[in-house]
Amino acid sequence: MPLHTELLPTYAAKMQALDWNDLRYVLAVARGGSRAAAARQLGVDPTTVARRLRVAEIALGVRLFERGADGDMCLTEAGEVAVKRAEAVEAEIGGLKAATEGVDAAASGTVRVTAVPILINRILVPAAAELTARHPRLRVELIAESRDLSLSRREADIAIRLARPGDETGNRVLSRRIGTLSYAAYAGTDVQVEIAKLPWVAYEDGMAHLPQARWIAKMAEKDGGLSAVAVNDAEAILQAVQAGCGRSLLPCIVADHVLGIRRVSFDEAAFPEREIWLLTHPDLRHLARVAVVIAWIETSIQKLEAACLLANER
Repeated sequence: MPLHTELLPTYAAKMQALDWNDLRYVLAVARGGSRAAAARQLGVDPTTVARRLRVAEIALGVRLFERGADGDMCLTEAGEVAVKRAEAVEAEIGGLKAATEGVDAAASGTVRVTAVPILINRILVPAAAELTARHPRLRVELIAESRDLSLSRREADIAIRLARPGDETGNRVLSRRIGTLSYAAYAGTDVQVEIAKLPWVAYEDGMAHLPQARWIAKMAEKDGGLSAVAVNDAEAILQAVQAGCGRSLLPCIVADHVLGIRRVSFDEAAFPEREIWLLTHPDLRHLARVAVVIAWIETSIQKLEAACLLANER
């Protein structure tokens, strides 16, 4: 239906009033669930968030949020449409910024890398000095995070995942398998108890979907349900094994290089393996700084894999 002529000035004024800064506040409230959470994310006070949100609603002529029974800010139907479009704008702006920054071929600027804590803490952090020494204008942010940060929302530039990306990512990210995470059983070097009698250090129930968690749970059940400690992260499992809390499953490329623990023989079942995948956004892959960090990640992992193979051949 065409717009009535008399409504054109009002419509034009509304569209002119809406800009990207207003959409940033809409996205922050949608992701944080409250004005207070959005304020913390954006570094402003909640009254500013409320005011900018109201500006966006007036500009669009619709209500974007309503308060749920639990007090959280919930998107209306119109709000869901607005957030989807705002995310598309966010991705385009991020791509434009990345493309213009990438005109200079020098490996300079910031690259944000995310992975599970044990890979960040035990592989990338120890190797970071070599990277920054070769590229003094480069800043690498290493984000140890168990949840999957979004590349399309620019929460990270590069992600290391322990499973093949699902079909839902489509062509929004570029992905490549860069290695295999092999596991073995480990115990503390100072443990005097017979290995078979050691309790298992397991994953808590919320992590039961992980292949290594299922393997440990199966072995613990076979041993009569003996599990001394349960945690939600492989880094915590490693530290628990170091502390003598029991035996557990750990990635070999990490655990073989950690003092205070050792591999223990275990012939009852094959150990699990996980694929290591590297993901990045298509808009960023051509940037010199991103290419340098990707090559560094691959080399760091491959060096440790090669060291593990050599150790097992001896």
